[in-house]
Amino acid sequence: MRAPYGLEIIESCMSCPHREDRLFCNLPAPAVEQLATITSAAVYPKGATLFVEGQSPRGVFILCSGKVKLSTSSADGRSLILRISEPGEVLGLPATVTGKPYELTADVIQPTQANFISREDFLLFLREHGEAALRVAQQLGETYHSAIMEMRNIGLSHSAGEKLARFLLDLSADQDGKKGDVRVTLTLTHEEVAQMIGASRETVTRLFSDFKKRQLLEVKGSTVIIKNKAGLENLLGV
Repeated sequence: MRAPYGLEIIESCMSCPHREDRLFCNLPAPAVEQLATITSAAVYPKGATLFVEGQSPRGVFILCSGKVKLSTSSADGRSLILRISEPGEVLGLPATVTGKPYELTADVIQPTQANFISREDFLLFLREHGEAALRVAQQLGETYHSAIMEMRNIGLSHSAGEKLARFLLDLSADQDGKKGDVRVTLTLTHEEVAQMIGASRETVTRLFSDFKKRQLLEVKGSTVIIKNKAGLENLLGV
C-alpha cells in the first residue's frame, strides 16, 4: 500500500518481502504469525522522534524502511551520534529487555516505517519463542560490537581528518573490491557528520573542502564520489 512520504507500506510481517534478509524477521512461520498480531504499523516523517534518552521504555520499534539516527547528549547540549540504523533493526532493544530507560534518542532522518511492539507483548513473545530470543541476543551482540568500534574510532584517532576519512571509508565498505570511483549516498548534514566523529561542524566543512582540493573526493548533492580511496586510507596509516 502506498502511503504518505512515498513509502511502500508493509502491512504485515507475513507479507514482508524482506523477511528472509533480516535477522530478527527471519523467524519460523508460527513466530512470524504471532509477531504480526502484536505489531502496530506506523510511518514517520523526517524529523520525527521515536523515543528519547531517559524515557521509560514503552517497547521496541522494528525498522521496516528508512533510516533512524541514534544519539546521546551531554548536560550542556552537545550531541554524539552513535550510529545510523538500517532497515531490519529492532530499536529500543536494550531498554525494553532490561526495563531501564532508553539509553539513546531515536530521530528519523528520512521517511520511515517503524512498527511498534509494546514491552509487555515483546517480552511475552520472547518467552514463547526461543529462536526470537536468540535473534535478540545476536542483535544485542552486534550493537555492542558496533559501539566498541565507534569508541575505538573516535578515541584512538589522532585527528579530525583521520576520523572523517575513517567515516567515509566505513560508508563505502560494502563496495570493497570495486575498481574506479566509489559513489556513496550521504544523507547526513555536516552538523550530523560532526556529531558522529566528535568534531565541530566548521571542522567537518573545512575537511570536506580540503579533501576536495586534494582530489580525494567530489561532492554532488547528497552523493560523495571517492576518487582516491588509497589516499583516504593513507590518512589512517593503512
